[in-house]
Amino acid sequence: MSQRWTRQQVTELFEMPFLELMFKAQQIHRENFDPAKVQVSTLLSIKTGACPEDCKYCPQSARYKTGLESEKLMEVEEVLTSARKAKAAGSGRFCMGAAWKNPHARDMPYLKKMVEGVKSMGLETCMTLGTLSPDQADELATAGLDYYNHNLDTSPEFYGNIITTRSYQERLDTLSHVRGAGIKVCSGGIVGLGETIDDRAGLLMQLANLPTPPESVPVNMLVKVKGTPLADNDDVDPFDFIRTIAVARVLMPSSYVRLSAGREQMSEQTQAMCFMAGANSIFYGCKLLTTENPEEDSDVQLFRKLGLKPAHAHTELGVESESEMLHQQITNADTSLFYNAAV
Repeated sequence: MSQRWTRQQVTELFEMPFLELMFKAQQIHRENFDPAKVQVSTLLSIKTGACPEDCKYCPQSARYKTGLESEKLMEVEEVLTSARKAKAAGSGRFCMGAAWKNPHARDMPYLKKMVEGVKSMGLETCMTLGTLSPDQADELATAGLDYYNHNLDTSPEFYGNIITTRSYQERLDTLSHVRGAGIKVCSGGIVGLGETIDDRAGLLMQLANLPTPPESVPVNMLVKVKGTPLADNDDVDPFDFIRTIAVARVLMPSSYVRLSAGREQMSEQTQAMCFMAGANSIFYGCKLLTTENPEEDSDVQLFRKLGLKPAHAHTELGVESESEMLHQQITNADTSLFYNAAV
């Protein structure tokens, strides 16, 4: 059983001298992972906009005027075409996100076909669809879903300042239903909502103290979108963000810690320090939900500079390295897809 953390212990990690925390996080990272490998995921918005929730950071909420056009649930074959291109571009996991409060019964047959089709390509499958009932979680598990993303977003204490249409307990219940169905959990949060350091500690403590910590922990930097209530929030200091990554690594040694939304705003140096702090997963592609993400070629260049390799790259005769193969695949792939990453 994993360690139970107290708020004081987590707060003390945030208060450690920066370089000491980085050293501690890197040691723990090396004990649990190959530091040269980064897990690569692509996420596609299979249903965009018109969400009834009031998450103050989200341009997909129907409550805010952000200029985003809503789109209905994509056709199954259209999703599978995107998955094939994602695999060709080097992704090992294909995530499918829908802007819903929860999926309806009429949606489930299509969602299951998407999971089955993506799974048959040899890709790991992930979905983020909002609240799930135990029966829905079981249905998706039977279809072969590997991961389910459902973020806690922030601490229980600050949560009500950001979202009122879904309770914190509802989010925890969905994670419990997913875990009970045998699906791996992907859950993290967002830095830059206006929260305090204590709130960041509270979020990470919640995640680490789940009966089983999430296998995947996305750490998002708020992407400020005009028309949302948080559009004028202060920028996040890069060192504060890196520190959050490092604390997540210390608290959850065997979890993949993912750089998610906000990478477009980060310098190469900030991203490099995030990898040093224990991040070992990225969303890959030109869009994160409805916000920018570094182009694939930029990621290839950064991986080369840092000596990193994608953890799930395929092997191929005549290709000198996984990174080189990834570059070749990206060069040949159509990168005009509307790739997205859930926050």
